[in-house]
Amino acid sequence: MLSLLQGAVSLGLLWAIMTIGVFITYRILDFADLTVEGSITTGAAVSATLVVSGMNPFLATLIAIFAGMGAGLITGLLHTKLKIPALLSGILTMIALYSINIRIMAKANVSLLRVDTVFSPFTAMGLDTRNAVIVFGLICVVAVILILYWFFGTEIGCSIRATGNNPRMIRAQGVKTDTMIILGLVISNGLVAFAGALIGQFQSYADIQMGIGSIVIGLASVIIGEVLFGTRNFMNTLFSLMLGAIAYRIIIAVVLELGLAPTDLRLFTAITVAIALSFPVFKTYLGTLIKSIKRGP
Repeated sequence: MLSLLQGAVSLGLLWAIMTIGVFITYRILDFADLTVEGSITTGAAVSATLVVSGMNPFLATLIAIFAGMGAGLITGLLHTKLKIPALLSGILTMIALYSINIRIMAKANVSLLRVDTVFSPFTAMGLDTRNAVIVFGLICVVAVILILYWFFGTEIGCSIRATGNNPRMIRAQGVKTDTMIILGLVISNGLVAFAGALIGQFQSYADIQMGIGSIVIGLASVIIGEVLFGTRNFMNTLFSLMLGAIAYRIIIAVVLELGLAPTDLRLFTAITVAIALSFPVFKTYLGTLIKSIKRGP
């Protein structure tokens, strides 16, 4: 059981970075961005290809982040400059990234066995792989949370948040909402690619199919984090996202341990997200039912 929890926590911390990226578009910008299904693979593909070629894994991960930011930039330009609907612009970029990612790797997958990764310095200190991932993953997630907490408290960060909440009002204040949308998408997909780079190095390979369903995983983690750990303030929300990603991975590990077929995992995830998103409706129905019972016939 301890090994099961270690594996879930280690992977959950890496996916937490991706969850925060999804949160930026889904909650802050109110933008349904499917680019993440391609940009997470881009992060893994770029970092894996560069690491295998002999580049320092930390530098390779940094370049992977910029590659993901480029993907977000493309989606933002398609939406704001060419006026393509948000959902469709993300789909177009995601489709294009499939071919680009294969070009980057020159094949369907790249193995990272017997090469140094960002976790190697921690394993060299005597930690096993999972504990090394937990330590480094926690450092990365906390750093991302603190940086984003500071950034979204700045004038630009507040403008991005206001763009998602009330674009007409913020435009009246002289803010270019198109620029804010593009910037939000760039940050979001940079974080998603960062997560992809770390996940690829953790599982010792990058694969062209690894991004399929990632948006649903991200949404599930966001909803679980918000429902279980609350959204009292922005800092609390960011840490809730981290805990939500970990909780989601623990739930998945437990249901697999109980006998759920791996092929049914995506179905289980979709049902979990549907229930979580429908929770306010169920809560309203339940409240109405309780009131009617109290009033009596």
